[in-house]
Parts: sequence; structure tokens; C-alpha cells
Amino acid sequence: MYGHDSQNRFTRLGTRGTLSSQFQVKEACNVDLLPERLAWYIGGPLIGLLVVALYAVANKHLGITTAYLQVMTFVRSPRNAEMWRVWLFAGIVGGSLIAAFLKGGPSPNLTYGALGNLLPIAVIVPVLFVGGMFMGFGARWGGGCTSGHGISGAAILSRGALVATVTFMATAIGLTLIVHLITGGKL
Repeated sequence: MYGHDSQNRFTRLGTRGTLSSQFQVKEACNVDLLPERLAWYIGGPLIGLLVVALYAVANKHLGITTAYLQVMTFVRSPRNAEMWRVWLFAGIVGGSLIAAFLKGGPSPNLTYGALGNLLPIAVIVPVLFVGGMFMGFGARWGGGCTSGHGISGAAILSRGALVATVTFMATAIGLTLIVHLITGGKL
């Protein structure tokens, strides 16, 4: 296990300068500590426990849109921001970066999965921009995002959150079926 091969691996880590040595460093650092995705039966209960704990300890709901809004509030007026929500947002961003580095580093690119195979980048950028604008507008108009309504609101049986969640799901299913029919199953 710690023989000649691992010694060469660490020797290669020490070499710098060539493009191939940089790829070897990235390959050596690509530790398989994290699964591709956390299983739903692990992640779901953990989120549920977090929601219950947050209500029990602080009588607050969990929502990402509110956390983002508090980050913007902090930028404009730090005294008026709910700092725990700012730290929640920072933790989500920081945790994502840590997970990306544990999986071998972020790999930014200009593709967007199956959509990138179907549409050119000149079309994808405006589609994603308009979609993001609709999502942001809808989240503010609806009083929260899908995670806030679907997880926290549904947990306390809020009538408005349940209606919002059913609306999100019905719209997503309907649009998915329409896009699937339009693209001939390519998306």
C-alpha cells in the first residue's frame, strides 16, 4: 500500500511547471470522499431535523431566498441584517466549494447538460437569465422560494405554503412534459 507506487505519486506532486504535472496533482487530490449525490433517505431526514431544530430553538423558518435577501441587506446596512441567515448563506456557498474541491476541484464550463447539447450557448444564456428572473420574481411575489414553502411551510402545515408547493410541483411537471414533447424526448 505504501510502497513504490505511492512514493512516485508524492514525488509527482512535488513537480511543478509542466501542464502534465498539474493534471497529475489534480488527479492525486481527487479523493473519493463524497458520493456523487447524497441519498434522499439521508439528506431528507437531515433537512427535516434541521427545520424542526430551527423552529424549536429560534422559532424561525428555513429558506434560501430569505438568506440571500439578508445577505443583500447586510451589504446595504449591516445593522439591519439577520446575521444567522447571512452565515447560513455563507455556509451553503462555502460548503459547496469544499465539496467541489474534495471531488477534484471546480470544473467550470460553458455547457449546461442536456440543454447544452440541444441549444447553442448564445440561446442558453438568455433562456437561463429570463428563467432566473422569473424564479426570483416569483419567489419574492410568493413570499418565499420552493425550499422555504416546500420544506418549512409544509412542515408547519401552512395553507399558503401547501398551495404554493402544489403549484410549484404541478407547474414543474406540466412544463417538463411540454418540453419533453417539444424536444422529442431530448430534454
